Amino acid sequence: MAYLDNNATTQPAPEVFEAMAPFLKENFGNPSSSHAVGRAARNVIEDARAAVAELLGASEPSEIVFTSGGTESDNWALIGAAAVSQGRSGIVTTAVEHEAVRNACDYLEQMGCRVTTVGVDGLGRLDKDSLRQALTKETAVVSVMMANNETGVVFPVTEIARIVREHSDALVHVDGVAAVGKLPISLRETEIDLFSVSAHKFHGPKGVGALYIRSGVELPPRTFGGRQESGRRAGTEAVHQIAGIGAAARLVQDIGAMDRVAKLRDRLESEVLRLVPGSSVNGDRSDAARIPNTTNISFSLVNGEMLLSRLDDEGISVSTGSACNSESREISAVLRAMDLPFERAAASIRFSLGRYNTAEEIDRVLGLLPGIVEELRSISV
Repeated sequence: MAYLDNNATTQPAPEVFEAMAPFLKENFGNPSSSHAVGRAARNVIEDARAAVAELLGASEPSEIVFTSGGTESDNWALIGAAAVSQGRSGIVTTAVEHEAVRNACDYLEQMGCRVTTVGVDGLGRLDKDSLRQALTKETAVVSVMMANNETGVVFPVTEIARIVREHSDALVHVDGVAAVGKLPISLRETEIDLFSVSAHKFHGPKGVGALYIRSGVELPPRTFGGRQESGRRAGTEAVHQIAGIGAAARLVQDIGAMDRVAKLRDRLESEVLRLVPGSSVNGDRSDAARIPNTTNISFSLVNGEMLLSRLDDEGISVSTGSACNSESREISAVLRAMDLPFERAAASIRFSLGRYNTAEEIDRVLGLLPGIVEELRSISV
């Protein structure tokens, strides 16, 4: 098998499984209990909080609140920021956000907020002038992603946050789900107020994530009940999953492994373009403008879903876009926003690599892909 769908989810690292296992067996205490078994659980939560804070370059561990994943973190950031906006009802976001942000914005619009969507150019790059023009004294929150999960294109979020601060009083939320573990991050050096994380995107377990809430920013509690997570998210913590995100955060703190991943991605991309006539990359290809593991390639005269299926038959896992939107069978909203022709968008495949991919897997893909594309083209003629 060649698994090249790491932007959908990643293989849990062995270190992560080892960190989680004791809290599913003998160390089963409730972290709110005051006895030794409970204290052991509490200690692993706080160790994990410190590890995530270090990974994100937060000023202090208390700025990290554990959640169930990126969707909850995005939803809480947006809906919570709107709730504390002191009468301001403007929301600014981009046309290429993940569904967790787009659908939360749709919900807030139904609740009476005014949502302004900033576009991108044909390479997926944000129009910063349009962003400036969208900011007003009524803007309550600006939500942008750090890296696009479909094309890999990176937004200059530090600069964006500075622009927002200069032109409004809005809170700045960054969806960092696709970027964590792939790019260096130091939130303490930015104007970013809220930052979303999902563990299973960087070799941690599914079902756990985090929301960075900058010290001094107050959001309404996500849930009501006990005093867990400093009263911000009530409910007994999923200790084993939090142990897992802590282990994953420590693993990916060193992003040096991404150099090897980038070389594999670049070789895959360049060889596909050389071996398959009519193939083209979607999005900015410059190194500084995208995360090191992702390439989105269109194959003319080929249906992307059929190509995905044939690759799957050969044990090669890829995607046609966001896993959260795969059931809709619609053209990617990201590629639509980039104004790609329908035929090209429908013929696109996302290859997203991870730390455990090998050169042999890339060889296998390159050995099979040209023939499969040729086969599908012969059928469509």
